Amino acid sequence: MTTGSRVIRPREIPAAPKSDFTDSIHPVIRRILLSRGISRQDELSLELKDMLSPDSLGDVAKAAALLATAIIEDKKILIVGDFDTDGATGTALAVLSLRAMGCRRVDFRVPNRFEFGYGLTVPLVETLSASPPDLLVTVDSGIGCIQGVARARELGCRVIVTDHHLPGPVVPAADAIVNPNCDGDGFPSKAMAGVGVMFYLLSVLRKELRTRGWFSGSRTEPNLAHFLDLVALGTVADLVPLDHNNRVLVRQGLERIRRGMARPGLLALLRLGKRDYRYTSASDLGFAVGPRLNAAGRLEDMSTGIKCLLADDAEEASAFATQLDELNQRRREMQEQMQQDALDKVNGMLTSLEQGSLPPALCLFDESWHEGIVGLVASRVKDTVHRPAIVFAPESGGGEFLKGSARSVKGLHIRDVLAFMDTHHPGLISAFGGHAMAAGLTLPRNRLEMFQEGLDKAVTAVLGGAKLTGDLFTDGELRAEDLSLEFALELERIGPWGQRFPEPLFDGRFRVVSTRIVGGSHLKMVVQSLDGSEPLDAIAFNRLPEDLPDTGSVRLLYRLGINRWRGNESCQLMVEEIPG
Repeated sequence: MTTGSRVIRPREIPAAPKSDFTDSIHPVIRRILLSRGISRQDELSLELKDMLSPDSLGDVAKAAALLATAIIEDKKILIVGDFDTDGATGTALAVLSLRAMGCRRVDFRVPNRFEFGYGLTVPLVETLSASPPDLLVTVDSGIGCIQGVARARELGCRVIVTDHHLPGPVVPAADAIVNPNCDGDGFPSKAMAGVGVMFYLLSVLRKELRTRGWFSGSRTEPNLAHFLDLVALGTVADLVPLDHNNRVLVRQGLERIRRGMARPGLLALLRLGKRDYRYTSASDLGFAVGPRLNAAGRLEDMSTGIKCLLADDAEEASAFATQLDELNQRRREMQEQMQQDALDKVNGMLTSLEQGSLPPALCLFDESWHEGIVGLVASRVKDTVHRPAIVFAPESGGGEFLKGSARSVKGLHIRDVLAFMDTHHPGLISAFGGHAMAAGLTLPRNRLEMFQEGLDKAVTAVLGGAKLTGDLFTDGELRAEDLSLEFALELERIGPWGQRFPEPLFDGRFRVVSTRIVGGSHLKMVVQSLDGSEPLDAIAFNRLPEDLPDTGSVRLLYRLGINRWRGNESCQLMVEEIPG
């Protein structure tokens, strides 16, 4: 299969001021940090005191004042979340924190994606008309919900929008909008997830209530750091860039989880994912917890996930977590079939094209696909062929619309592509929104062919002559003495690793001492570096012995991991690629 240009390159160190790192920092770690734009010792501090101030976050004081008044006057507050992990954690964070601040009348709603679609839609608001809340607060959505916000205000609701998605040319007429990505907003970080935006609002609310003398007598001022496990989970799962501010939030949340001070539901999900909470990493949140929560929103209703996070009782939380785990197993089975169907379609396209190459963007659709899983399939296709992919499925109930999910590659802003199409073909796309790397859209079924025809032109126009390449960046080779548990632990301490702060990927040649298959499809090896290190365990997921070249040595691209088993720790290579 033609997968686009893919070249292995050493990660470069950008021109930057001379670093002021202390001599205690390992030279390899110094190089890793510099290549990721970190050159100052103070940037390594990830304490809560290192968080950015909320003062420049637009409308945050106004929103906090509205919330404070609602709490003091015992008004009814409704949190309207989103149906992904970011939305679920942000909703749970809001409900738990407001209750801890003395709010007696707070509840939540999360739209069922199959019934109401994304965000604060008019049909969702209509379900509140019999008894509308006094104050409605959105989480991880709302910036594009012009009509939904307008209808809520017609019903007499005050509305606060908290979001992090890019706004369109018009923003809703809410009473307050807290979104660092709004035009003119002065908040230095534009990378926060929805749960991070909510955490900032709640911190300002607590200060506002303190100023008003609310915390007196029997009312205790809560420590919002108790909920940082939720902030860490939502931030990692939403794949937002881990800039310094987000790294502070994630690090602090991880430390609470590792001390067993997380929500019972989060700990139950870690157990079901076969993760030891004492060593939780960002990748554990992203690969073990996030998918289980997301499964509820993809297949049924995210309220199950939110209830799991809200549960104070460990037994109740475990029951919800088990439901989520079962949903996730269903999701995996459906995803595997859809992914195979999608890749078969791509292979069919390659066969039919004269020169055996794919168009600049892929648009795939099948009547049998499930709208809750198209984003996962688009991501897999994108990773396989290194081209932006938009995958469509029929809307639930077999209506006249298709639900699509887009995933892009580095160098192409996919929301800009959709905006270009919307401008040049008015009415073609019914609705769209998202980020640079991911977006969602709704399309009339009878316009799919027109959309396919316009997509390539839009991608070409947005690229403006630039080329999309699948470069894979490595952090170079490690010496034999650095292939050690001590160095692996040192790398772990520098984390959390994630989006825009990638975990180090090393490159080296090894002699393969032995191989075996574990878990049915994973290649377990014992390898030895050519310069004489001690033999090391290595594992390559979804690889077989025939993937190894018939030579005396093999080139591996790997991450330096730690295998923890029955109280013992050892260094292990986590193989990402086997170039040959």
